[in-house]
Amino acid sequence: MAVTLISTFLDTVAKHRKPAQFMRKTAGGWESISAERALADVESLALGLGELGICRGDRVAILSENRYEWPIADLAIVGQGAVSVPIYPTLTAAQCAFVIANSEAKLAIVSSPAQLEKLRSMERDLPLLETIVHMDPVPGADGKCSSLDSVLERGRRARAATPGAFRAAAEQVRPDDLATIIYTSGTTGDPKGAMLTHGNITFDVDACLEVVTLGPTDTCLSFLPLCHIFERMAGLYAMLRAGATIAYAESMDTVAANAVEVRPTVITGVPRFYEKVYARVMEKVATDSPLKQRIFHWGLGQGIARARARFEGRKLDTLATRIADRLVGAKVRERVGGRLLFCISGGAPLAPKVMEFFFAIGIPVLEGYGLTETSPVICLNRPGKEKPGSVGPPIPGVEVRIGEEGEILTRGPHVMRGYFKNEEATRAALSGGWFHTGDIGRLDPDGSLVITDRLKDLLVTAGGKKVAPQPLEARLKTGKWVSEAVLLGDRRPYVVCLIVPNFANLEAEAKANGWPYRSMSELMERPEARALFQKEIDTLNAGLAPFEQIKKFALLERELTQNTGELTPTLKVRRRVISEKFAPVIEQMYGGRPVPASV
Repeated sequence: MAVTLISTFLDTVAKHRKPAQFMRKTAGGWESISAERALADVESLALGLGELGICRGDRVAILSENRYEWPIADLAIVGQGAVSVPIYPTLTAAQCAFVIANSEAKLAIVSSPAQLEKLRSMERDLPLLETIVHMDPVPGADGKCSSLDSVLERGRRARAATPGAFRAAAEQVRPDDLATIIYTSGTTGDPKGAMLTHGNITFDVDACLEVVTLGPTDTCLSFLPLCHIFERMAGLYAMLRAGATIAYAESMDTVAANAVEVRPTVITGVPRFYEKVYARVMEKVATDSPLKQRIFHWGLGQGIARARARFEGRKLDTLATRIADRLVGAKVRERVGGRLLFCISGGAPLAPKVMEFFFAIGIPVLEGYGLTETSPVICLNRPGKEKPGSVGPPIPGVEVRIGEEGEILTRGPHVMRGYFKNEEATRAALSGGWFHTGDIGRLDPDGSLVITDRLKDLLVTAGGKKVAPQPLEARLKTGKWVSEAVLLGDRRPYVVCLIVPNFANLEAEAKANGWPYRSMSELMERPEARALFQKEIDTLNAGLAPFEQIKKFALLERELTQNTGELTPTLKVRRRVISEKFAPVIEQMYGGRPVPASV
């Protein structure tokens, strides 16, 4: 059988026969699900969907949080040659309806009554949606709805009647068959459906496994959304290909506790996750006794020295570094289970300071780069040759070059077929035989790629100077006072910054110093509080060109969220939306001067 997504799963079941292929947390603790049971569930669901009229090439949407049923649904869909359409569970009803309508999905699999209600509320806009299958029990579900249990039961009967039916269908799936349509979160405009084939994703899986070593003894704690191609490729199909166990965290909030219970050897995360881990460790240390703080900072300093030696191609192993690791590094590692061999970071640039911290405590973080349209990995740092600030060289079989305006271009078997029902966008993205990423970067002499910003995210000041905001925002967020930072200044005389404070740290500082305040807004107006943020900005500005420097800032009273449209599902800021929502605050920083209608 040619290598496809379903053959990847079937091969690992046959080869490893793992008693714990998947793991999930239940009321009674962690439940291990064997490879054979998972296979039986996949076969039964696939045949059950067939009984509901799903045929080869049909689109089936998955609207669910991470849970064991998610990969089973995905494997069942692609295993019979249908096309899965994952949807972020955080999207609104209207946004979900857009994806389902645009993809022409005939059936949707949803997790909960709340997700079901989203689709029910939009039924008039979904004439092609014939059936909704719900994972959780739903009281009073109508005839258009079926429970997952009932679909599985229909599939079991079909499986008993024709034992080889699923295998026969799986063997007909070819590498160039369409496997999935993934709608890009998009920072502007409607999302576009990237069409990825079985071959696109399996190529990327195999190329990445040439770079990193994974095997049957590994356990991955999965917590990033499976509807995102990064987690689906790296946290699901690469783990299956390697024979690793996949444990699903209960939620983003329980990752630390689940890590202690599961003791993973590998995790995949986005920079915001690593930034939060770093911030929490540093916050915890700040509450320790002076002696413990001195020990921690001494130990961290030793770890940083060892990490920097590694980045320079040297090995630093002294009595001091070994003692420091025992006193500091080992204790931090125990908070995530004590077995982590490495982590993978993708989705946005990782601040070098945060990367250095993880290496200092003995947890290597391999930073990579890619997009939904590239399945997703284009570049990945090599173990032992990590380069902070770089996403590493291209993975085997992938080409990268720098085009006009510094745009990163790529071509190879990882590049999508195109955008579903959007020929104009497809032509623009794939012009000249290369995929145009929309990112700006450079290739260093050693072949490593350095991302500097998004092409459309660049701020061009009124003086014509170009400012890349993302690296500056990332540096601000490594401080203890800044939770989120958004730089603005396009067509403006200077750069300004909206800051979401770390409210917990700010309140703790106020209480420690006896600053009186009756509300958060009153606290943020205190000169002592503003001085904390001004110091962070002054430190950043010291290393910048005059046109890059942040001249003014404003503090926001709440977090930016997906629900308000200010963040994408992958937690990237939507600069245009933020500019509109906080326009009065922004205008005040510019003295009331409006944005000119044109340049």
